[in-house]
Amino acid sequence: MKIRTISEELKKKYGTKVYRLSLSSGCSCPNRDGRIGYGGCTFCSEGGSGDYASPVLSVNEQIEYAKRVVAGKIPGRIPESERKYIAYFQSFTNTYGDPDRLGRLYSEALERPEIAALSLGTRPDCLPDEILNMLTGLKKKYGKEIWIELGLQTMHDETAVRINRGYLLPTFESSYQLLKERGFSVIIHIIYGLPGETGEDMLDTVRYLSELTPHPDGVKLQLLHVLKGTKMAEEYENTHFHVLTMDEYIDLIVTSLKILPEDIVIHRMTGDGPKRLLIAPVWSADKKRVLNALNRAVAEA
Repeated sequence: MKIRTISEELKKKYGTKVYRLSLSSGCSCPNRDGRIGYGGCTFCSEGGSGDYASPVLSVNEQIEYAKRVVAGKIPGRIPESERKYIAYFQSFTNTYGDPDRLGRLYSEALERPEIAALSLGTRPDCLPDEILNMLTGLKKKYGKEIWIELGLQTMHDETAVRINRGYLLPTFESSYQLLKERGFSVIIHIIYGLPGETGEDMLDTVRYLSELTPHPDGVKLQLLHVLKGTKMAEEYENTHFHVLTMDEYIDLIVTSLKILPEDIVIHRMTGDGPKRLLIAPVWSADKKRVLNALNRAVAEA
């Protein structure tokens, strides 16, 4: 089976591999500070999702730090002037805050020639007109792609309540349509293995995404990681809900890729939780083994 991966799509567009730089906007989350709820989604650790440079640093300083982190992955034959990057603001809610402050931060990234695109992780209930107007202005000013990454996780509202997501499906749907009308690239995150969901429930979310009009620009497919210090860890300790085996996860991913329309770009087929925090599934800690198995299964499907 042949799929469109983001790595291949970016290489076609820019003529070189494009690397992700994990950055911080210093934003919080309305599901933590009480505006919507407290404690955040039950799977989310205190640091949000992902590793990133300290928000104490300026964006330019963060970019330089992040470039040093990824430097070892870049072939030495690629001159510094030809290297391209995605400025990826992943953790917490990166459209939750003062539009002027965020506009200055994101401008700092977009004005750098090596930054090919800006990617913002956020929630569908944190996209007011002031933020969208600011982002539309940046897109027009710099002529670069701005990706909005929405954490849907599941289409099932019963699961959404259980994981304390803080919004229901109609909120996602209205924000999604608004973003597409504004011309933004939209990437949807979904999680496999949320407690209480069957394999068919998980595939229902994939079918739902495949039927959205217009289609999402991309998807990130993610395994649930039960991490120390989270509400999910407490639930796992108390109930021992089923966590996916590697074979179950690979089967779900292969089936999902067959369901998704060909024009949806695959940004991720799995991820890895911080090993120092990972409780389950233990097999996911061996990322290289998991990726090799996934790639083999996809190639053979």
